[in-house]
Amino acid sequence: MDGRDLVCSMKAFGSAGSAQGLRTVRAAWRRRRADAAGLPPRGAERARVPGVVREVEPGPGGGVIRFGRSELRILVAVNGAVFWGWDGAAPEPSYALAGRCPEPDPRAVLEPDKDGGRRVVAERVTVAVSRHGTVEVRTPGGVVLRRELPPRWWEPAGGGAARWTQRSEVAADARFFGLGGWASGPRLRDGTYRLWNTGSGPAGSVPGDAPPSVAMPVQLVVADAGTHLVFHDNAWDGSVTLREGEEGAGSGHDRPGRSVLRMDGGPLRCWVMVGTPARVLLAWASLTGAPALPPAWVLGHHHARRGVEDEQELRRVVAGYRERDLPVDAVHLDVGRLGARRGSTVGEERFPKLPDLAEELRRDGIRLVSVVEPGIPAVSGHAAYDGGTDADVFVRGAAGPVVRGVGRAGDVVFPDFTDARVRAWWGGLCAERLERGFAGFRHEGNEPVSFAAFGEPTLPRSARHRLEGRGGDHREAHNVYALCMARAGYEGLRELVPEERPFVLSRSGWAGMQRYGGAWTGEVASGWPGLRASLALVMGLGLCGVPFSGPDVGGFGGEPSPELYLRWFRLAAYLPLFRAYGGAREGSREPWEFGAEVLEHARVALVERRRLLPYFVTLAHLARRTGAPCVRPLWWSAPEDRALRDCEDAFLLGDCLLVAPVLDPGVDGRTVRLPPGRWYDTVTERAYEGSARVFVDAPPGRIPVFARAGAVVPVRGEDGGVELEVWAPARGRAGGGPVVPDAGDGWEEPETERYAVRWEGLRVVVEREGEDGAGAPSRPVRVRGRAEEPAQM
Repeated sequence: MDGRDLVCSMKAFGSAGSAQGLRTVRAAWRRRRADAAGLPPRGAERARVPGVVREVEPGPGGGVIRFGRSELRILVAVNGAVFWGWDGAAPEPSYALAGRCPEPDPRAVLEPDKDGGRRVVAERVTVAVSRHGTVEVRTPGGVVLRRELPPRWWEPAGGGAARWTQRSEVAADARFFGLGGWASGPRLRDGTYRLWNTGSGPAGSVPGDAPPSVAMPVQLVVADAGTHLVFHDNAWDGSVTLREGEEGAGSGHDRPGRSVLRMDGGPLRCWVMVGTPARVLLAWASLTGAPALPPAWVLGHHHARRGVEDEQELRRVVAGYRERDLPVDAVHLDVGRLGARRGSTVGEERFPKLPDLAEELRRDGIRLVSVVEPGIPAVSGHAAYDGGTDADVFVRGAAGPVVRGVGRAGDVVFPDFTDARVRAWWGGLCAERLERGFAGFRHEGNEPVSFAAFGEPTLPRSARHRLEGRGGDHREAHNVYALCMARAGYEGLRELVPEERPFVLSRSGWAGMQRYGGAWTGEVASGWPGLRASLALVMGLGLCGVPFSGPDVGGFGGEPSPELYLRWFRLAAYLPLFRAYGGAREGSREPWEFGAEVLEHARVALVERRRLLPYFVTLAHLARRTGAPCVRPLWWSAPEDRALRDCEDAFLLGDCLLVAPVLDPGVDGRTVRLPPGRWYDTVTERAYEGSARVFVDAPPGRIPVFARAGAVVPVRGEDGGVELEVWAPARGRAGGGPVVPDAGDGWEEPETERYAVRWEGLRVVVEREGEDGAGAPSRPVRVRGRAEEPAQM
C-alpha cells in the first residue's frame, strides 16, 4: 500500500463510520487484486496505421475499402446517416442502435476520387476517403465539415484489446457541444473530457470538470458551413481532447478546430449526421430510438427529500403543500429508508401502510416514485439476493465467484443487466414496488457505484459480463450498465402495467438512454456555480438526444441562501423535470422553509408551471416524434449566428419561449441576447426585435421570459381546459404552430392540432388547419402582444 492509498483508507475509515469505512478499504483492495489477476498485462505494444489502398469492393450504400493493414467499411443509410468502421467493425452489435441498422441508400455509390482515393456521394453528404485512410465529410457543395485523419492502433504483442486514437479536424469557426452532460458546458472549451460514467463516493460528490454520470462519445459540431453530429460507437473507457480553431491564425491562415479521441479498446466505428440542428437530431433519434413519452403527471412538480423518516413525516410534507395551496404531483422516497437489509426489498417498519397511503395520495393527484439502486444487499434471507443467487444473475469475477461491492446497505452484489434473462428477472421484481403503490422509478448509483476508499468507485474492470451472449469484462460493460438497467426497469413496467406509460428516471446512462426515460443531473454542488451547471447539463443532454432531464433545486451538499434557492426554483420551473430536493445534509428545502417572500415567489413559479403544462405535454410529444430537445440553445434555429453559439446563460423552451434565468447573486437585471425575429416580454408585452442584446429587469421574484411573435402556446385555463395563448406576429408576417393535447397516461396517440396566425386588417386571426381547409379554433384564444413597433433600445 503506497502513502496515498494509506491516507485514503484512513479518511474513509474515519468519515464513513467504522463499519462502512472498513468495508470501503476492503473493497478497494479486492478490486485491485481482482484486476491484477484478471486483466491481461499489456506489455510491449506495436503501432499500426491503415497503409495504402489496395482493393475496393462496392456494395449497397457504399462498400469496403481494403488498405495494406486494415479495411474500412462505409455505409450511407436511407435516413442520411453515414457509417464507417475500421478493422471489419460493423454497425451491429450495438447498445446504441434502436433495432437493426437502417437500410442502405441505394442511390449512394462508391466511386473513384482524385489521387487514388474513393468517395460516396449521397443526397445530403459526400464522404471522401484518401488513399492513406483520411475520411472527409463534405456538404453537397463540397465544403469539408469534418476531416478524420488515418487512425492509429497500439496492439499488445501478446494479443488482447488494442488501444486506438482518431484525430479529427473541423472548421476554424466551429464550436463543440455534447459528450453527455458536462457541468462546464454546454459549449465545450479546450480541454480533455473523459468518457467514463462516474458516480459519487459514500459521502457523495459534486461534478465539475470530472467525468459526469452520463458521458457518451456524441459530439455536435456547429460551424458556418453547417452542423453535424458524430458518434463513435464504442463504450470503452476513453477521452476526447478538444481544441477550438482560430481564424486568421499564423500568417493569415485559419487554424482548424481539432478533436482527438483515444480509446482503451473496442471497435473503431463512427456515425455522422449532417444538416440543420433539427434534421441532425431527427436522424439521431431515428438511429438510436425515439425518446420515451413520460406520463402527463411526470411533467408537473416533484418533491424529493433524502431520508424521510416514516409515514408521518411524509404526510407532514404533503400536508405542508396542501395547507399552502401549492401544487405537487410526485414525491420521491429515498433508498435510505426503503432499502431494507433483510426480507422484503421495500422496508415495512417505517411505512407499514404504504399501499394505503399511496392510494390516498393518488386520489389527490400525487404519485410516489421509488428510488432504486442496482446493488442488492448480500444478506441471506433477503428476497432479491436469495432469488438472484438461485437464478445466477449477479456479476462474477474473472476467477468465478460473484463480485461483492459496497453500497449504502453495506456489502452488495450487482445484477448483470447486459443479459436479457437478467433484465427480465429484474423486471419481475418491479411488481413488489408497484404493489406497494409506487408509480415510477428513479435509478441511483447505476454508473455503477461501489464505494471504495481509494481507486475508482465501481466494479473491478476484470469483472465478467454476458454482453448479450458475447461475453466480456467491465471495461466494455461499465458505460452501458445504466442503459441496460433502465431498459430492464422500463420493460418490466411495460409488462406489468401495459396500459400506462412507464416512468424511469436514471442518473447515469449512455447513447440511446432516451428510449427508456429521462435523466436527472446528479449531485450538482449547492452554490451559484451549481446553478449555472444545472442549465449546462440539461442542454448538453438534450443535444445528445435526451430531451427529458432536470436538476435538484438547491443542489447537493450545502444550504442555499434564500436568493439562490429562489433563482434555482424559478429556473427549474421551465425545465422538463421540475424537482425540489432536500436531505440530511441539505436540511428541509420546502419553499416555506425560506421565508414568506420566497414562498410567495415560489407559488408564482408553481402556478405558472401548472399553467404551461399543456405546452410541456406538446413538447414531450414533439420530442418523441422529432428527437428535438425541449430545452434548446439560442442558436438552434440560427446556427450561423456566431454570437448565439457563445451564449450559454439563456435557452429556448421549444419554438415559442425564450427563458433567461439569473445565474449570478445580487443582481436585479440582466442582458439577454435575442435570436432573429420579434420577441415579446411575457410580463410587460413589450416587443423587441432580434438579433440584438436587450436589458431587462429581473428582481428576485422574476425570471425574464420572452415569447416569439406568431407563437401559439397551449396553456391551462381557469377551468382546467386547454386554451391558446397567441402572440401577435409582426405586421405583414404570419405565425402558428402545433398543439398536442394530453391523451392521459396511456398509449393512445393524440391528434396533432395545427394553427395558423395572421393579420387581417386590424385583427389577428387564428385558424385551425385541417384536411378540409382552415376553420375556427376549437379552443378559447387569447391574443397578446399587439405592439405595432418594437421597443427602441
